[in-house]
Amino acid sequence: MRVRQPATALLVDLDGVLRRWDRAVAVRVEETYGLKPGALLDTAMSWSRLLPAVTGQVSDARWMDGVAEALAEQAGDVGKARAAVAEWWSHRGVVDADALGFVREVRAAGVPVGLATNATDRLDADLAGLGLVGELDAVVNSSVLGVHKPTKDYFQQACAALNTPPARVLLVDDDDRMVRGARVAGLSAYRWNGPADLPYLRAALAS
Repeated sequence: MRVRQPATALLVDLDGVLRRWDRAVAVRVEETYGLKPGALLDTAMSWSRLLPAVTGQVSDARWMDGVAEALAEQAGDVGKARAAVAEWWSHRGVVDADALGFVREVRAAGVPVGLATNATDRLDADLAGLGLVGELDAVVNSSVLGVHKPTKDYFQQACAALNTPPARVLLVDDDDRMVRGARVAGLSAYRWNGPADLPYLRAALAS
């Protein structure tokens, strides 16, 4: 029986792990501009609209323009829809203090930590706005690579950014599909449920 070697590097997801979003923001904007409940997130995250943005084919601004154009009828006109999208998207979310504390703890122990995220060209500004610049050893942005999680190519490049072979890298992500994809690519992977997971993760990196 083959025994897996312990992880010597960590990859963490941004949205859902290191950053949390306040759903009340979207609810308020949708009510203000006459949009259906869930319309902003559903429209923005439509895969045909999202994929070009997170693989660098279109800018974050163009992605949001497309969201506004799709919501124009609901809002009454495209100008009103653009105002709704701009107000919603001006929020950057908040850093999860427990997750950031874990990242700092791991790095202090000499373990490199990378951010593994499907993101747009807005990511650098978001990290600066969230105070996360300098908190990670590598930032692996899908829109820079031109490939997205959970493809094998993405994970191979993420591991290369940490100078660590996939078999020695642990991914922490809140999406089951990303976890499965990382395992296919040869990484260890754990689905994040919240701070209660931290004792297990500490043990996984210390084993």
